[in-house]
Amino acid sequence: MAAAQLTFNPPSSFSKPLNHSLPRNPFSQNPILPFKPSLKPFVLKAVLSQNPSKSLTQDPQTVPFKHCFSKSSDGFLYCEGLKVQDVMDSVEKRPFYLYSKPQITRNVEAYKEALEGLRSVIGYAIKANNNFKILEHLRGLGCGAVLVSGNELRLALRAGFDPTRCIFNGNGKLLDDLVLAAQEGVFINVDSEFDLENIIRAARIAGKRVNILLRINPDVDPQVHPYVSTGNKNSKFGIRNEKLQWFLDEVKKHPDELKLVGAHCHLGSTITKVDIFRDAAVLMVEYLDKIRDQGFDVNYLNIGGGLGIDYYHTGAVLPTPRDLINTVREVVLSRDLNLIIEPGRSLIANSCCLVNRVTGVKTNGTKNFIVIDGSMAELIRPSLYDAYQHIELVSPAPHEAEISTFDVVGPVCESADFLGKERELPTPPKGAGLVVHDAGAYCMSMASTYNLKMRPPEYWVEENGSVSKIRHAETFEDHMRFFEGL
Repeated sequence: MAAAQLTFNPPSSFSKPLNHSLPRNPFSQNPILPFKPSLKPFVLKAVLSQNPSKSLTQDPQTVPFKHCFSKSSDGFLYCEGLKVQDVMDSVEKRPFYLYSKPQITRNVEAYKEALEGLRSVIGYAIKANNNFKILEHLRGLGCGAVLVSGNELRLALRAGFDPTRCIFNGNGKLLDDLVLAAQEGVFINVDSEFDLENIIRAARIAGKRVNILLRINPDVDPQVHPYVSTGNKNSKFGIRNEKLQWFLDEVKKHPDELKLVGAHCHLGSTITKVDIFRDAAVLMVEYLDKIRDQGFDVNYLNIGGGLGIDYYHTGAVLPTPRDLINTVREVVLSRDLNLIIEPGRSLIANSCCLVNRVTGVKTNGTKNFIVIDGSMAELIRPSLYDAYQHIELVSPAPHEAEISTFDVVGPVCESADFLGKERELPTPPKGAGLVVHDAGAYCMSMASTYNLKMRPPEYWVEENGSVSKIRHAETFEDHMRFFEGL
């Protein structure tokens, strides 16, 4: 991938080189269920866009990109050369998530290539998608894991992640979960005074010295939705930079419990201007310089995640992993640091669609509606964030189908139950397939059983074109099990 180059003029004094390598994990294999593709793999050039009016301060070049979902000239939607309609005809008749396993691999490889020449950890943010089979695959590709709860830590351990490549984040980490993290050797980010107190207690209970990073709030505006902005002064996350000395003094008091190894920041999510990462990195290495000046042997910089992806499908260029890494590369090398990044959305979002069926079409006289079997219960981002995700039909519409403007809505008893508003689509027949694109991140992981709409199954297309079920659908019987014996 080609990328714009930025230069950084390092200060005159640098710390001494640090030699630290990180362990790697073996690859895993997943069972494959037979499913024959109808076509050879179909290749589409990337559509990299968000809002074209939001120009980048860099000028990354458009590059060819193999994408997993594509509309062919025959009017059908394909995933890695496999008709989505064929998948619909072969699985249970309910909404489901369909992933491309090769696309996940390609997304990881883009980060690995971008990070060449740096000591680094790609820490996948499990909160984006916690499917166990996907986690096993990401672990096999060499990723670490970023955790925000004790159960995410337990899931990462069950999936075989090396705990010394895991990072435990969060502004309200519980003592029992911190004890487990301490026992396993996980990196823990310090978020507050009481968080530090709990980490010290956990270290004593576990009888282990804990590797910690200070999560510093750099007060950098990522220019994203306020719900996903985490690095400005109004955020609940991180410590105020003016409190840094207090935390350093407290760490010095507890050499048996704590080993300060670095600093962490996280600006937010859906970021489309990579110079923001550079600005944060420059600030963070200044803090690391101050920390080193006080005798701490710190050699990790964690810049978090948050790289945006193409939700609008309008053709504008978004920054790539290489663009992101190139903005911080010289800063990291100038201090001989290990770089930790925490991608979630950019590793998994564009690998998946939510596949739905049309229940019917209606109008209230002023607005037209496509009603589908999927809903805010399966995919809440549009209702929660007013987020845009591209929607299209799986198969060609009938020739006589009129193109109209629709709201795409579900059956949940809420006016907020919509997947997209004001979408221009051919009027679909009853039972037609309709997909919501880029649904791999913060969709299934946020799904609920509201209105007792049980959470859907998940499938992925394998490298050989076969389809595997990677999560069973939940059923009414599953719900009733919670009440057995009461």
